[in-house]
Amino acid sequence: MEVGVIQACADEDFEKLWQMVGSETSWKLEYQYDNNQVWSKHSCNGELKMIKAKTVFEDVDLWLLFDVLMDGEYRALWDTHMLESYSIGFINPNNDVGYYAMSCPPPIQNRDFVLQRSWLVSPQKVSIVNHSVYHKDLPPKKYFIRGISHLTGYVIEPLTGIKGQGSSGSKGCSLTYVSATDPRGSIPVWAVNKGTQYFAPKMMKTLYKACQGYGTWKSQNDPGYKPWIYPEQIELPKMNVQPEK
Repeated sequence: MEVGVIQACADEDFEKLWQMVGSETSWKLEYQYDNNQVWSKHSCNGELKMIKAKTVFEDVDLWLLFDVLMDGEYRALWDTHMLESYSIGFINPNNDVGYYAMSCPPPIQNRDFVLQRSWLVSPQKVSIVNHSVYHKDLPPKKYFIRGISHLTGYVIEPLTGIKGQGSSGSKGCSLTYVSATDPRGSIPVWAVNKGTQYFAPKMMKTLYKACQGYGTWKSQNDPGYKPWIYPEQIELPKMNVQPEK
C-alpha cells in the first residue's frame, strides 16, 4: 500500500494491518477506561505518532458495525466532523476511491482527503483499510488543506465465533482502530499527537451510538442496498489502476 497509488489492496497490506492490531511491541498505553484502550507509538513518517484504539461492543452485531462503517449515506448523520463525502469510482468489488472533507475547530483550517478504501471478510474478522491516493479530477481545493492517510484501518472481531451476515446469535464484537495520518499544514506535531489520542475514544463512543440507530434508519432508507456486500449493486464507474511495479 503506497500513498498516491491507486491499486487493489493485496493480502500483505491486510496482514500489515493485522500485525499492528495484534502487536504490543513499541506501543505505549495512553488511555484506559472500562472497555476502551488507546495506545500510541512513533511511526516511520517523521515525528507524528500512530494511534491504536480498541473497544468492545457487547451488544452490537459484527455485521451491523461493518454496515455502519461502510454506509456513506448514514455517515452523514453520525459523523459530526464530516462536511462532504462521496465515492468517485471502484477498482474491484472490494476497493473503491472517494473524497472526504472534515471540519476542524477554529482557527485550524479544514482538511480533506482523497482515499482508497479496501475491505476484506475473512473467517476470523472483518477488516477495512484506507490510504491517500492522487486523482487528477480532485486536486487540492481552496480553503482546505489536503491531509494524508498513510494507513487508517478498522478490524472487527466477534466475541464468539464469526457467523454469516444476517444470522442470529452473533451479538458482540470488538473494534480496533489504527491510524497513521498526517493532517499537514502548520499544526504543531505535539498538538496533532495529543488531539488524536483524545479523538480516538470519542470516536468509539460516537460509533456505538450510531450502531444503536442504524437498524431503524436503514429499514426506511433502501434497506436492501449494500454494495459493500452485494457487488452486483455497484453503480460507480470502474477506475484504471496503477500498473504493478
